[in-house]
Amino acid sequence: MIFDRKNLNSNQLIEFYKKLLWPRLVEEKMLILLRQGRIGKWFSGIGQEAIAIGSTLAMNNDEYILPMHRNLGVFTARDIPLSRLMAQWQGKASGFTKGRDRSFHFGTQEYKIIGMISHLGPQLALADGIALADVLSNRKKATLVFTGEGATSEGDFHEALNIAAVWNLPVIFLIENNGYGLSTPVSEQYNCKYLVDKAIGYGMGGRRIDGNNILEVYHTVSELAASMRENPKPVLLECMTFRMRGHEEASGTKYVPQHLFDTWKEKDPIRNFENYLLSENILRPEWIPQMKKEFFSQIEAEIERVFTEPEIIPDMETEIRDMFKPYSFPTYPLPAAATNMRYIDAISDGLKQSMRKYDNLVIMGQDIAEYGGAFKITQGFVEEFGRQRVRNTPICESGVVGAAMGLAINGHKAVMEMQFADFATVGFNQIVNNLAKTHYRWEQAVDVVIRMPAGAGTGAGPFHSQTNEAWFTKTPGLKVVYPAFPADAKGLLMAAIDDPNPVMYFEHKYLYRSTSGDVPGGDYYVEIGKAKVIKEGTAASIITYGLGVHWAIEYAAKYPELSVEIIDLRSLQPWDKEAVEASAKKTGRALVLQEDTLTSGFGGEIAAHLAEHCFKYLDAPVMRCASLDTAIPMNKALEEQFLAKARLAETMEKLLNY
Repeated sequence: MIFDRKNLNSNQLIEFYKKLLWPRLVEEKMLILLRQGRIGKWFSGIGQEAIAIGSTLAMNNDEYILPMHRNLGVFTARDIPLSRLMAQWQGKASGFTKGRDRSFHFGTQEYKIIGMISHLGPQLALADGIALADVLSNRKKATLVFTGEGATSEGDFHEALNIAAVWNLPVIFLIENNGYGLSTPVSEQYNCKYLVDKAIGYGMGGRRIDGNNILEVYHTVSELAASMRENPKPVLLECMTFRMRGHEEASGTKYVPQHLFDTWKEKDPIRNFENYLLSENILRPEWIPQMKKEFFSQIEAEIERVFTEPEIIPDMETEIRDMFKPYSFPTYPLPAAATNMRYIDAISDGLKQSMRKYDNLVIMGQDIAEYGGAFKITQGFVEEFGRQRVRNTPICESGVVGAAMGLAINGHKAVMEMQFADFATVGFNQIVNNLAKTHYRWEQAVDVVIRMPAGAGTGAGPFHSQTNEAWFTKTPGLKVVYPAFPADAKGLLMAAIDDPNPVMYFEHKYLYRSTSGDVPGGDYYVEIGKAKVIKEGTAASIITYGLGVHWAIEYAAKYPELSVEIIDLRSLQPWDKEAVEASAKKTGRALVLQEDTLTSGFGGEIAAHLAEHCFKYLDAPVMRCASLDTAIPMNKALEEQFLAKARLAETMEKLLNY
């Protein structure tokens, strides 16, 4: 192994050695604790320390790094106290996630480190968003994100690299190629000679280096980061190394041929660097045991102190409260005079007003720039706000959701247009596991709104007509809104953008151009979580949302002799339990109407709540009216049969005659 110190002085080299030695000794202690049964799990990075240490030291302290679970050196090189890390690993209250997540599944703005989640790959797109925020703010910074060779097979890898290349983002995508993804060798993982060869397909630069040579890692990352700070563009960096222990300790290493261990043992990053420093008379032999003794003593003291910390006492209210960043609906001045406009124009107006109010707001989506989006909601936005803030995206929903989250992490607001709500499936993991859980895990606000054009009525068939709100209402950490009228469409959108938490904003495509109403001008906000009484009544309550509100109004107009009360939920998570209960108690009969399919739809939650909390006030069972438990057909007659509206009158008659 050949070391080139370049411009590093002897004191810096000794500091590098200390930084390299510290996580190795910590890991050796953790393996002892594991054998003693004092800890339950450990992902070892022994043999790979040079990558984490060298690359971290090459980055500026105010630049973000997104490591993996085998990168202890990233955290220690940023000088996070071992006691704090140990508290995290042990699930103590003083850890970064208050016992809510494991190992390195956390982030910290203080140290500019954003940890991974268990799903491989999503962190790569977050790096795109973080870097984009720096570019938009004219900050000359680079972002470093780690992945393993196994995760390069994930779609998230492709999407993140493609976005970074198309947008010229200053991201170093670092692949730790350690030979195995759990037990799967690289020969079964990819068929190219080197992973760095993939760089040319994205139109980005690529480097392949010895990941066990700390100076080669340091100088390479230093050079790449310095270049992209001045001339933003991404780079793929493949660092060759080897995993000397199992994927995690319980998995063992029997599947690895012994000759690989023998070969890579000779390439140990610490021993080789140590020998280099000794040969250059930079490090004296007698210093090494003294360093280790001091480190061992410090490690022992910090770890044992954490073991004595009290266990967490569960508090239900705290756990529920911490799912979201605290947010109080503010008092705004009275809105300007109202103008009659269509539902679609109200959405556009709310988005435009928010873009004017928040200069850190970025909207992203397929074809939303000059083309104006599939439904023309953002038509004219480029002319007013520019292409930097109104961004066409490649067709890669997961990558764009991740980029939106990265923007939020780095001080921006983001609105992503999902071209059709149906396509959220392609970004599902980022939504339900990253956006939704982040604040609960490490108190990071995720200021992202995802617009979801949803619903049937246009003969668009199974893949462009679903109303899939129930996929998200069951996910803690997401707010879900679903306006039925133009004024609410604007007010809820502006409220969602103002709210620092992730919001799924459902907008019904059928209502875009078929529904008009008076919409207040200027800034206008409708509080999330508040229902609205559309029509007073005494005989029965119809509790609904979205297109269902219009079905209910049409039904009430057709049967004026029936005193039907109509409740428009407007928000599904949180939803207005008090308003719904009050209506059910008042009328004694409740029908929950939803466009979604019957089984496991959100209406079932409302029906269950009323049965549990309002049973003694009801004169009939709570009934549901929903669409058929089939996919949505394209043919108009079949679609009309499918939709809940076809059975509304029949279900209401049954309810009223019970």
